[in-house]
Amino acid sequence: MKFFIDTANLAQIREAHDLGVLDGVTTNPSLMAKEGISGHDNVINHYKAICDITDGDVSAEVISTTYNEMVEEGLALAKLHERIVVKVPMIKDGVKAIKYFTQQGIKTNCTLVFSAGQALLAAKAGATYVSPFIGRLDDVSTDGLQLIEDIRLIYDNYGYQTQILAASVRHAMHIINCAKIGADVITGPLSAITALLKHPLTDSGLAQFLADHAKAAAAGVEPVK
Repeated sequence: MKFFIDTANLAQIREAHDLGVLDGVTTNPSLMAKEGISGHDNVINHYKAICDITDGDVSAEVISTTYNEMVEEGLALAKLHERIVVKVPMIKDGVKAIKYFTQQGIKTNCTLVFSAGQALLAAKAGATYVSPFIGRLDDVSTDGLQLIEDIRLIYDNYGYQTQILAASVRHAMHIINCAKIGADVITGPLSAITALLKHPLTDSGLAQFLADHAKAAAAGVEPVK
């Protein structure tokens, strides 16, 4: 399973990259605004800066909602860097735009997906990634993980190559459960990824090893390795 980080924060992207597990980055206008990135030129330059950090795909979202505008904006984004994936909303014109980009050999990420039917349409149009928002579904008392399971079944039934990118991941158990179900990618905050590192028995075991080593060294005894 690929690990993407969902942020526009360059420091967090570098930290995830340095951890050695980063496969890509997703971002959106809200995350850009959170980092104080505004204005067309600043947003474009920020995408380029992200591409300079990661070796994987970087989803850059169109803000247009009509077919012609999405195509124009998406073509411009795709020219920024070979790692740019054009992120398109799950709307009627968005599906049409995904089909066009697919025919042009441009990678796409169909975003704001909340049903298996939407995911099926995205795959039919040739989307590279489909992004079901599991955390937002959980927020409205709907099982986001069940949606991942349903999409996995449908894609496997028909051999669709579209990758399931579990989005709106909130915590470590979301990641573990997505891995069990068979999501191709997860994207979430750095905190969810680094939470996988933690276990109280690891902490207590390491503390015991270090304490025993210190005692042996103080006594002049070669510690057992």
